[in-house]
Amino acid sequence: MKKTSTRLADGRELIYYDLRDDTVRDAADRRPLDRTVTTSQIRRDPLLGDAVAVASHRQGRTYHPPADECPLCPTRGERLSEIPDSSYDVVVFENRFPSLAGDSGRCEVVCFTSDHDASFAGLTGEQARLVLDAWTDRTAELSHLPSVEQVFCFENRGAEIGVTLGHPHGQIYAYPFTTPRTALMLRSLAAHKEATGGENLFDTVLERELAGERVVLEGEHWAAFVPYAAHWPYEVHLYPKRRVPDLLGLDEAARTEFPQVYLELLRRFDRIFGEGEPPTPYIAAWHQAPFGTLEEFDGVRRDDFALHLELFTIRRTSGKLKFLAGSESGMNVFINDVPPERAAERLREVASS
Repeated sequence: MKKTSTRLADGRELIYYDLRDDTVRDAADRRPLDRTVTTSQIRRDPLLGDAVAVASHRQGRTYHPPADECPLCPTRGERLSEIPDSSYDVVVFENRFPSLAGDSGRCEVVCFTSDHDASFAGLTGEQARLVLDAWTDRTAELSHLPSVEQVFCFENRGAEIGVTLGHPHGQIYAYPFTTPRTALMLRSLAAHKEATGGENLFDTVLERELAGERVVLEGEHWAAFVPYAAHWPYEVHLYPKRRVPDLLGLDEAARTEFPQVYLELLRRFDRIFGEGEPPTPYIAAWHQAPFGTLEEFDGVRRDDFALHLELFTIRRTSGKLKFLAGSESGMNVFINDVPPERAAERLREVASS
């Protein structure tokens, strides 16, 4: 992998990740852009104890542009975009309309391929590995920023999810705090550790799931299963079998096997609802340990946390979505229409190979 860092016309950082070491990236951003001005701020909810990012400048962000005006496609002739070069393998750049900025963190866009009509599931193993390497590199770099406590790599796919740019891409949020979802996991981890005299909850969950009926697929270094209490109609958790706190902890064997396992999962997701159905909308979310102190979580060390990816869709059946209505949105109590055991069975049935 070759990494080349440059700057866009408004001062934002852009990084090329290339498969070939001899690739030269010297194209300049020719757009007449002013410096980006953001108004992002973090507000704490005194009752719930969580945080809300207020970012009014995002109201003017790019919204469903036609394919020939996609800002994530490479620059071609006089059609200028966020990527100055005429081609790329993987690109990461600072979001022009970030939810988090400055002392409130940082937001980046990850373009998986220059092919506007592709998808992550359609990448080659080599391309998927390059994305993994880019995620890992950005996690390392962002963790050193003084305002960053947790790094979250994710992909939103599909208009039903709320995606406003059709080009295959994901995002990275670098939060200045430990997110509420992670805090809940750390509290459960601490409670289990105390109750069992030191047992690791993540290890226990993985061991139980691998011995049960909800396993979707299993490799030498990775395992994927539908969790016992799945929140979403089709939800899969992907774990490395050797517990590590973040992407940086993966060894070469796990990195090598990851593309094979992950691409297979994504291709199965597109087959859940049968042939002829539109691509399955999904969210793919990496859970990594925070880089800040864990003093508030009694007895928990950073390496007690287990890196894992959660992949889920909001589509519950053909042509129908799972909406977060009163119970989910009002009380955070999910009602799942698809039994997890049936979801796992279906994902085994639609093996793409």
